[in-house]
Amino acid sequence: MNSIFKRAALLVMFSLALTTVHAHVIVGELEKLSATRQAIFYLQLGYQHIIPMGMDHIFFVLSLFLLKPQLKPILWQSSAFTLAHSVTLGLAMYHLIIPPTAIIEPLIALSIVFLGLQNIFSAKLQKSRIGLVFLFGLVHGLGFASALSRLGLPEDRKLTCLLLFNLGVELGQLTIILLAWYLVGRTFGDKPIYRKRILIPASVCIVAIAGYWTIQRILF
Repeated sequence: MNSIFKRAALLVMFSLALTTVHAHVIVGELEKLSATRQAIFYLQLGYQHIIPMGMDHIFFVLSLFLLKPQLKPILWQSSAFTLAHSVTLGLAMYHLIIPPTAIIEPLIALSIVFLGLQNIFSAKLQKSRIGLVFLFGLVHGLGFASALSRLGLPEDRKLTCLLLFNLGVELGQLTIILLAWYLVGRTFGDKPIYRKRILIPASVCIVAIAGYWTIQRILF
């Protein structure tokens, strides 16, 4: 890894605090990298936006998983979520829509609150949940776009880097899903105690934390 790549990697750690001017500087550095290193960079960036930086997105995926902790239903929901956030992420990064961060960030937190409450009060997974997840995915995609826009995309490989960032996000989501299934779903998912001992307590914690995030993002 050459010095340019090292500098770019370090700068990403502070990307959430950077202005648009700084973003242009970072993109300038990234454009000097080879196509392969750019690809790896944006793939890693997408993954890191979920693990470890995307705690709100991790809670969202866990909320999807908890109601019915089996791989098939969670993968269907995850696919709907991915399709939706890919649409709005792409539209925002090509400047066809402008994500209003002051509105999007509280809405992301509220989406987690809603799913957590649904987990608590719903006895089973409803078919309508797929549509709901798709709508929430549109909102989350604007959140991804807000974060990625602070860094920017190389003009000569814009679409490729955008797709790789999105792939990294998807791999992060799949990591969370597989870990949750391995640690919880495969052992406790079909047990009579699951809802009372795992689903409801975990969902209450998620609702409380996401509710705090909502208030925090509205006020600050």
